[in-house]
Amino acid sequence: MPGTKKLVIVESPAKAKTIAQYLGDGYEVQASVGHIRDLIEPKNLPAELKKGALGKFSVDVDNGFQPYYVVSDAKKKTVAELKRALKNADELYLATDEDREGEAIAWHLLQVLQPKVPVKRMVFHEITKEAIQRAKDATRELDNALVDAQETRRILDRLYGYEVSPVLWRKVGPGLSAGRVQSAATRLVVDRERERLAFVSVNYWDLTGTFDKDGDRFDARLARLHGTRVASGRDFDDRGAAKSDAVLLDEASSMALADALKRAERAVVRSVDSKPYTRRPAAPFTTSTLQQEAARKLRFSARQTMSVAQSLYENGHITYMRTDSSSLSEQAIAAARTQAAALYGADSVPAKPRTYAGKSKNAQEAHEAIRPAGDTFRTPSEMQNVLRGNDLRLYDLIWKRTVASQMADAKGSTASVVIGVTSDASIPGLDLTADGIDAEFTASGTVITFRGFLSAYEEGTDDERSDNADSAETRLPVVAEGDSIGVDGIVAKGHDTLPPPRYTEASLVKTLEELGIGRPSTYAAIISTIVDRGYVTPRGSSLVPNWIAFSVVRLLEEHFRDLVQYDFTAEMEDDLDRIADGQQDRTDWLSGFYFGNDDQRGLRGVIDNLGDIDAREINSIELAPGLTLRIGRYGPYIEAPSDDPEHPRRVNVPQDIAPDELTAEKARELIEAPVVGDRVVGVNPETGKEVIAKDGRFGPYVTERTPEPEAEVDARTGEVLDTAKGAVTSAAGSTKTPAKATAANKKAAPPKERTASLFKSMDPQTIDLETALQLLSLPRAVGADPESGEPILAQNGRYGPYLKKGTDTRTLPSEDAIFDIDLPGALELFAQPKYGARRASSALKEFEADPTSGKPIKVKDGRFGPYVTDGETNATIPRGEDVESVDFDRAVQLLADKRAKGPAKPKRASAKKAPAKRSSTKS
Repeated sequence: MPGTKKLVIVESPAKAKTIAQYLGDGYEVQASVGHIRDLIEPKNLPAELKKGALGKFSVDVDNGFQPYYVVSDAKKKTVAELKRALKNADELYLATDEDREGEAIAWHLLQVLQPKVPVKRMVFHEITKEAIQRAKDATRELDNALVDAQETRRILDRLYGYEVSPVLWRKVGPGLSAGRVQSAATRLVVDRERERLAFVSVNYWDLTGTFDKDGDRFDARLARLHGTRVASGRDFDDRGAAKSDAVLLDEASSMALADALKRAERAVVRSVDSKPYTRRPAAPFTTSTLQQEAARKLRFSARQTMSVAQSLYENGHITYMRTDSSSLSEQAIAAARTQAAALYGADSVPAKPRTYAGKSKNAQEAHEAIRPAGDTFRTPSEMQNVLRGNDLRLYDLIWKRTVASQMADAKGSTASVVIGVTSDASIPGLDLTADGIDAEFTASGTVITFRGFLSAYEEGTDDERSDNADSAETRLPVVAEGDSIGVDGIVAKGHDTLPPPRYTEASLVKTLEELGIGRPSTYAAIISTIVDRGYVTPRGSSLVPNWIAFSVVRLLEEHFRDLVQYDFTAEMEDDLDRIADGQQDRTDWLSGFYFGNDDQRGLRGVIDNLGDIDAREINSIELAPGLTLRIGRYGPYIEAPSDDPEHPRRVNVPQDIAPDELTAEKARELIEAPVVGDRVVGVNPETGKEVIAKDGRFGPYVTERTPEPEAEVDARTGEVLDTAKGAVTSAAGSTKTPAKATAANKKAAPPKERTASLFKSMDPQTIDLETALQLLSLPRAVGADPESGEPILAQNGRYGPYLKKGTDTRTLPSEDAIFDIDLPGALELFAQPKYGARRASSALKEFEADPTSGKPIKVKDGRFGPYVTDGETNATIPRGEDVESVDFDRAVQLLADKRAKGPAKPKRASAKKAPAKRSSTKS
């Protein structure tokens, strides 16, 4: 029998806790913690299905692309709890997010829970009491078109990845992956690096004059000589060729020109142009613009921005953070205008409310822009007792942008001044069309007379090469045409043209949005994927492609060209939008994509007709004649001819050299550097063995080597006895091996030589014999435990230096401590709890207690990189996020996110379940 409570299912525990406060006692709010089921891995299919149509993708491509879903092991407990709660409910509210993923989660919940009570779809875009009450009273049915779009996207990604990735494994390297969006994003980053590789820097010079008008000094730049424009950086293309007829000044001519013009005591104002200046505020935040601004102003990664925004949304502080819409509701507009007027004055608000047209056509983005929640906004100062750290910083950014969007334009004027300076001097080597010198300098400045929205907020910019004239107010003295002004100085300065800037997370998100690749909810995941896959490495704020990405992109361009075309990828997104709108059938679309039709070849056809792919060619890049970069299994290396044609010269490319820095000159420098081979450190006086320092695949190390024995000569016969092999060489040169010696060699294998890794502070070219012998003698006996008698050993391991006593271990603070620690110090370490105080010394950062567990939080460096822990939960710090930027609030958020995800999925075969069939939901 149904119960008397209404069960509400949301996606996250944090959201469940917040919503429960607004719904009251008649409701029970539970969290699904994201998706409860997904496509099964083909290897985990039931045995009877592995050889059938489902066997390759877990999708039946021959029967309507039906997917085979399973509840993950990690979610079985969640599903069981939801079923128990449903038994006591008389109604079920599915309150997952109002987008494709949220709609699909709701559909999967219906398929698994099979409710016998009325079902209602409850949607909202902010978590406030008023919004939740409105959503409860305005439920709808499940939108199957949205579900179709999400399912199509999931199946599309499975088909793409499982068909293309194996080609990468065979031809480029194991463990690589391809995806319809990640591959396009990787290509963008690689294409930009190709532009930088092809870029030829050009040196040019210009002049800056300092002028004086009645004691008011200002600078102006040389713009024209005898009416011909002087070249600047924009006059050259990426190959270093001039794009215009502008006068190019070199160092000699610019210095001579500066000296000549300095002698002109007066200059004349030839023209003054002034015009009104108006600047409009930026639209409220969409997902992409929020990620861009948070990257510029807060130095957040896209993943970090979305994580913090998710927390703000789930706790009721902002509206839904995945949206393409820049529009605001009437209540939000009124709240922003009221607040702007109260804080910045009535004149800071225009007479009519501002409206912003959204670019999105898709139904999945039927939300407002990202803004503070509620019908009345709380200012950042009012939130200081509620929010801390990164949560408060991001809220402050969202609040400022929202309020500023409803404020008045900034007003002012822009003035441009042309100053003429003449001289009778002539400049050798400078081709001028008239006697003497006629130079024109220009200066411009913007004077803001009414700040308007700038009082609250100003948008940042990505282009490091641009001069944003609006970013600062530049004042010029009041001058009129014909005025005579003083020349205080002329300075010549050289410049080098700059290559196109590398993508940052912000600029990559902007480009992906402009090209229509991906959707707001995917931008952070796209960047995280290409970084985690090793295609891209963050360097500061820049995204630098690794050489392996060049091979992957090249293979895709040459053999899967359509799949990495930006227009093709964007059209896929538009097709998914049409499916979400109910205008396109998902089965027909998937059939066309996979099998092909009159308009496209189809992925299956491409795979079946790949032909031969030359892996060596794909993984080779010619740097210069005779110099080839090859991307090998263990990293990139340069190959050049040597005296032995069968064995070319090879040298590894250092990891810290970015692709655009590997010029032909740098490659020659690397290849011509003297080879550093094995170094004989000395001879172990106890064993007589040579001690060798080597540089191996896993770093530098020392090892012992038994010297080759000197050959013994039989004085009677003249035969040379090779004692190492048990062979006898006659004076004539023939060799014979006695049978007894051969048998002995087979029985007695040579003893394994000792080896030891060098400490991080050691260099294989400078290490001395004493230090090498110390390393080879490890583990070092520190002493014996006075209670148990067990020996305590100090040694170096895979995860660093440590002490060992039986099966008990303790981490040492440094490698040097292996030789320095004494018995009392070792006993003191063992006296500390294994996971308690002794860990304090190895923590990178320490914070106060976590509000959930009540235990202190620490940042540590682990096997897979830095992570935060409270002793119960470990959360990895996302790649690309600086450890130094992790504060208490970010650490708490990472731990909360990890708890919400639940335990890691164990590697077990999933339970058998029949393929899911589509069914509509009845309310």
